[in-house]
Amino acid sequence: MISFKNLQLINPIIRAITEAGYSKPTEIQNAVIPTILERKDLLASAPKGSGKIAAFIVPILQLLKRNPTEHTKIRVLVIAPSDEVAIEIEDKIKLCSKYLTLLQLRINDEELAESQLAAFRERVDVLVATPEGLLEIAQKRPINFSKLEILVLYDADKMLEKTLINRVKNIHKLIPKNIQTLVFCTTTSDEVRKSVSSFLRNPVEIIVNSGSVAIENISQCVYFVEKRDKSGLLIDLIKNNKTESSLIFTHSKYIADELVLNLENAGISTGSIHGNRSQTAKNSVLDDFRNGKIQILVTTDIAAKGINIDQLFNMVNYDLPNIPQTYIQRIERIGRLGSEGSLISFCTADEHMDLKNIQNLIGFTMPVGSF
Repeated sequence: MISFKNLQLINPIIRAITEAGYSKPTEIQNAVIPTILERKDLLASAPKGSGKIAAFIVPILQLLKRNPTEHTKIRVLVIAPSDEVAIEIEDKIKLCSKYLTLLQLRINDEELAESQLAAFRERVDVLVATPEGLLEIAQKRPINFSKLEILVLYDADKMLEKTLINRVKNIHKLIPKNIQTLVFCTTTSDEVRKSVSSFLRNPVEIIVNSGSVAIENISQCVYFVEKRDKSGLLIDLIKNNKTESSLIFTHSKYIADELVLNLENAGISTGSIHGNRSQTAKNSVLDDFRNGKIQILVTTDIAAKGINIDQLFNMVNYDLPNIPQTYIQRIERIGRLGSEGSLISFCTADEHMDLKNIQNLIGFTMPVGSF
């Protein structure tokens, strides 16, 4: 049996992860840990829940411990698509570094940048941040990345939205070029490869498909609709019990806010999660959705990342994703629960090509929905 000892990990790390309940490396961990320890650039993809975070944290901690330094500059930068994911990464670093003296810092998007500047006067081995949070700090005070050794772009396929990828590219201008770069995705596509190509030098590409879920039992259909009629159609579907207790995906927080207002005006209990809401507010809305106090939860892909909903059977693509793989990631939220749920997609005139690309990817022509 493959074990963490076979991966030549040091005892303090093995002890920490063993105490946390990890008995053996997952497929993605077994594949990428040796590559990272060899200081090679990496482009890796694996499904959600496959252990990607530990797959890069464990070898990074070992590299930092193997090559201690006297300087107090930042050594590792981890970029995450949302604050929720950054918190998840922070927690995993704490778990794996329990018996090490390495220090980490997470830029908290919920706090004012000014209140976090003092933390940069202390030693930081690993800095975790969202693109927005890091750039906001950098505008207030230059961050010294002169000793940076490793850059991690986590869930890079979630950062292809134009605003986010531009922020990531702006961060790239702030850091040294000859460093080890690790890119992790849920799915790898030509678009992902093109977007991250400037960050990587002769990367090793590792793709792990095991653990992906079947979606054959999930009902899928599409409604062709004018953009101005979308909210009205959704209200009709909800009131006809076509989308009872559903997660609704929109392109942006602005669309989400407008949709919530329309649904509430129609007497439908609704909540939303997006980048403008505090973590406390997000947690409250999630609890209400899980407990059935609200019927509809509206979100964006970025905000939904890292959020687990145990009983999710229905979903609506209010806006079709322009990246086909995102459609798979959305529907897999239902499939992981083994349920026979449903995914309804709205398609406007300017989304026909997005629909065609999605159907080419899944090898399935969605039936047109009807009441």
